[in-house]
Amino acid sequence: MVDVSSLTSVHDHEVRRVMLRTDDGVRIEAVYEPSAASVTDTAVVLAHGFTGSADRPALRRAALALRAHAHVVTFSFRGHGGSGGRSTVGDREVLDLAAAVRWARGLGHTRVATAGFSMGGSVVLRHAALERGTGAHTDAVAAVSAPARWYYRGTPSMRRVHWLITSPVGRLVGRYGLGTRIAAEDWDPVPLSPVEAVPLIAPTPLLVVHGDRDPYFPLDHPRSLIAAAPEGAAELWLEHGMGHAENAAGPELLDRLGRWLARP
Repeated sequence: MVDVSSLTSVHDHEVRRVMLRTDDGVRIEAVYEPSAASVTDTAVVLAHGFTGSADRPALRRAALALRAHAHVVTFSFRGHGGSGGRSTVGDREVLDLAAAVRWARGLGHTRVATAGFSMGGSVVLRHAALERGTGAHTDAVAAVSAPARWYYRGTPSMRRVHWLITSPVGRLVGRYGLGTRIAAEDWDPVPLSPVEAVPLIAPTPLLVVHGDRDPYFPLDHPRSLIAAAPEGAAELWLEHGMGHAENAAGPELLDRLGRWLARP
């Protein structure tokens, strides 16, 4: 569901900031920015990483780069930025992304692609699998620095993330130190994992991007995602020297990503 105030034609070519409402009633802040390209119908919905938001500098930089190729929608996941609710760290966030995609289509875009970073990468994969055939479907999906499976604790960085999510003190640090409100409840049931979602995405074009210096998820994660796809249904970019997610995505990669997402 979309707030009535957001039902405005894309042909106005204005930057718009609205509050959307998800299917489970959470209010989500979202921003629409028209493309600098002379001719494009594609809108890209960008999904940030855990503790990010629509207004964080790294996501703003990514949005600016992608606007050379497509119209861009950014939003803050539940529990992040100016959105309501609490973060479920990849579970119900699919509903947040679906609301943003529906808004982009309601603005008049017939082609909408999704791109996500880290947690947002896991969300765009699950969304592409779960929303096929609905009004919130995606026409292409790119997952950058995404995990393949849940509960991964194989790196020091991920052990710190799990402490942040699962301990009361960690959630306080998340709320007051990182501006992220995290739900205390465990998943019940455990949601479809990214690697389980991948076989359900085809024939939607899928791109997996990962850095070979990612301190959170080693290279077995993107390789597992690609291996789960039907033969020839997914593309893998392994980026030399790249770290993790939107903070590590450089101008050249963002330009390539924008061109991939906007291609017919």
